[in-house]
Amino acid sequence: MASNPQRVPFLLLLLLLAVVAPFSDACGITVYWGQNGFEGTLQAACATHDYKYVAVAFLTTFGNGQTPVLNLAGHCNPDYNTCTVFADEIRYCQSLGIKVFLSLGGAIGSYGISSPADAQLVAAYLWTFYLSGSTGPLGNAALDGVDFDIEYPTSTLHWDDLAVAITAYSTPQRKIYLSAAPQCVIPDRNLDTAIQTGLFDYVWVQFYNNPPCDYSGGAASLIAAWNRWSSLLPSGNLLFLGLPAAPGAAGSGYIDPEKLKTEILPVIRESPNYGGVMLWNRYNDVNTGNSQQIVGDVCPPATAGKFQDLLISQVV
Repeated sequence: MASNPQRVPFLLLLLLLAVVAPFSDACGITVYWGQNGFEGTLQAACATHDYKYVAVAFLTTFGNGQTPVLNLAGHCNPDYNTCTVFADEIRYCQSLGIKVFLSLGGAIGSYGISSPADAQLVAAYLWTFYLSGSTGPLGNAALDGVDFDIEYPTSTLHWDDLAVAITAYSTPQRKIYLSAAPQCVIPDRNLDTAIQTGLFDYVWVQFYNNPPCDYSGGAASLIAAWNRWSSLLPSGNLLFLGLPAAPGAAGSGYIDPEKLKTEILPVIRESPNYGGVMLWNRYNDVNTGNSQQIVGDVCPPATAGKFQDLLISQVV
């Protein structure tokens, strides 16, 4: 049966958007950068083209009336204004389509949100000095969003208020993205209420240092925990499998890349809210080449082949 020649290009465009778009724009690898001076520059990390998201870690002190402190380990010293060198590197990453986040918290530091009013103050600080493009500790680059890596129990749990306050700076012209890095144990002791707001575009769960739900308990245990998270997340939030990039990067949870590609990814990629893999961290990834080994398998395969078959069916 002959096709309408004027209709074919439009149909092909619709097919391209339907088949390719859900994963080409969002699916990929997240990496944490900033906590080891020997991991190389931010620009070098982005130049690998292995990552879709980079979390610059960490803002270790904020909230409760404290003066915020950026800690990028051996990379620079914000007290001497030497971290501003990364503004151009952030823009370079963004020019490649990589979203760059400022990560809040980490395993050490002094942070917490004491009240909804405190959340508003912290959000205003983040907007002014990291998100707006005004000059701040990282220069005049406008980061794409904020990552919540709240590692230790805090005396108050106003992280949902902070998420709401940050999101309020989004406009129709520019969205401020939010990500969260909860532990795989449900519920996360700090971020559960915040995640339930549905405001977190990306949730890269730490499937490590938690033997009940990480790979140390076997593939079946991890997949069961993944499925619980997949069911828990509000609609529209993408779920990522957070893993150590090397055996020594965490106490437990490391997965050999070949086992990840054969035992885990083919299963979890079927989840409707699957977003990809998060690696801790860039330093360990440099040493192991983990991302290079898995990058071709992280996103659902055969998309191009399916699209090609659809093209053929339209022109024959």
